[in-house]
Amino acid sequence: MAAEELVELKFRLDDGSDIGPIKYSSSTTVGFLKEKIFTQWPKDKGNGPKSIDDLKLINAGMILENNRTLRESRLPLTEVPGGVITMHVVVRPPLPDKNTGNSQPNKYLSTSVAQAHGHTR
Repeated sequence: MAAEELVELKFRLDDGSDIGPIKYSSSTTVGFLKEKIFTQWPKDKGNGPKSIDDLKLINAGMILENNRTLRESRLPLTEVPGGVITMHVVVRPPLPDKNTGNSQPNKYLSTSVAQAHGHTR
């Protein structure tokens, strides 16, 4: 039985700092990587994600999909054999409230916006 291929990754944050490098199985999903990044996010950074949904992983200019594995997401032409792959992490800023222009902390409609559109809880 062949050994599972390991991929060494580091995650570059917007301030230039890194999480990792850490080795992962090539069958690891992008969603799992986002969970790891979320839990390892430096607590002293004020621009951190509120949930894993706020994170986007970018490899070689492509936004990676949560349900895909590392094996499916890799671009071998851009990698150096045995090298560390750097993936960029983007934190999606809070969406602005269309009525006030203020940022909403999550993706759900505020109560006043929901009521204005006839939605109730």
